[in-house]
Amino acid sequence: MPYINFSTSKKVEDKKKLLAELTTLISSLTNKSKRFVMAKLEDNSEMYFEDESPCCFLEIKSIGSLNPSEMAEPLCNFVYEKIGIPVDKIYICFEDVSAEMWGWNGRTFG
Repeated sequence: MPYINFSTSKKVEDKKKLLAELTTLISSLTNKSKRFVMAKLEDNSEMYFEDESPCCFLEIKSIGSLNPSEMAEPLCNFVYEKIGIPVDKIYICFEDVSAEMWGWNGRTFG
């Protein structure tokens, strides 16, 4: 049930490849099955962060399994390595969602 919303002002050429690699990373960082990771990519978005140079906003939600202090660096490094956005142009929002507030397959987890 981890969800990541990847928004960037940069155009991403191979979106499917990036989403697959991002899903693998989130699965690894949360110790949750890739089967339950949902990833969304919004590229070429109108964004402004200090100036008009490329930037990125990651929004990560999960029922538990979030450790922001250990996850921030590998996530920023991933974005830099894959699409070249400097780590100081990346914001990340982590949200731990309670099981009763997360639904799937016609029911909630709690």
